[in-house]
Amino acid sequence: MPSKRSVSTQPSLPLLGITMGDPAGIGPEVIAKALAGREVQRLCLPLVIGSVSVMERTVKKLGLKLAVVPVQGHDPVPPKGNAVAVLDPMEKPLKKFALGIAAAETGAASVEFIKKAVHLAEIGCIDGIVTAPINKEAINMAGCHYPGHTELLADLTRAKESGMMIVGGPLRIMFVTTHVAIKDLSKLLTQAKIEKAIRLAHRALTDLYGIKKPRIGVAALNPHAGEHGLFGNEEARVILPAARAAQAQGIMASDPQPADTLFGKAVKGQYDGIVAMYHDQGLIPLKLVAFGTCVNLTVGLPIIRTSVDHGTAFDIVGKGVADPGSLVEAMTLAARIAQNRAMARVK
Repeated sequence: MPSKRSVSTQPSLPLLGITMGDPAGIGPEVIAKALAGREVQRLCLPLVIGSVSVMERTVKKLGLKLAVVPVQGHDPVPPKGNAVAVLDPMEKPLKKFALGIAAAETGAASVEFIKKAVHLAEIGCIDGIVTAPINKEAINMAGCHYPGHTELLADLTRAKESGMMIVGGPLRIMFVTTHVAIKDLSKLLTQAKIEKAIRLAHRALTDLYGIKKPRIGVAALNPHAGEHGLFGNEEARVILPAARAAQAQGIMASDPQPADTLFGKAVKGQYDGIVAMYHDQGLIPLKLVAFGTCVNLTVGLPIIRTSVDHGTAFDIVGKGVADPGSLVEAMTLAARIAQNRAMARVK
């Protein structure tokens, strides 16, 4: 029976569960490449939660000097340079499947990996989870009807309120909306949704980053923040009221700021985080400063969860060209947060 992680005055390296994601995607490849690097060995003790046979085939195909070691419990193999501990939660080994194609079998497997990781994190056997990408079509084919990781994790952990912050370089961005048409934005932006995004940004910066009084820049929707209604009324109608409501609760949120200058201010350190109104408003500047190394951080869960900022990339599976940079950054962030929490517990 796995036991909870002990706390000492000298916290050891955090034990992170690395879920494989969809085995037909690039998850196994980026995991293998990341674990082959020395950087990860200095950050954490990784426990891959996924298919042993898939991990073995991936390591062999890439020609990496790694030894895949199947484990039954949650403890990782003691660091020996090239040993990779893999915990396979499947009742039966995953059958042969095609790479780069969405299928119910691999979708179901990716969900099982997530459920096992969440269980271990909730009972304190691992310090956090880092997720490789799943395929939304595949998990739905398997009967798991969620639009993605975030919603599934929220249900599994019974989180009352959660959201995704994307981190890259000096920017930490919480989004009010994500994958929606620009023409629908005005009707989708509500004061309640904006207040929630500000609240979650504040929670992320205080609870996960340890910033006591974070400064949050709230982006306007329209050019020049609407120019007093000349270019739109969303600022006066919903964004400003949401910002003022947050301010009344003691959150250091700005009034709506023109987006063309706000992100530059954040890069210079004037803000600790930003609330963006829509997908491209936040992702364009973020990827300009940190393309390939951005990290998704789930806010509001009772456990630590970070993820890569890319999908399963079915078009490049098996070619050996997948970049592990985002996964390494995700592991780095999860390890840092876990260590900060461990230090806080012993103070």
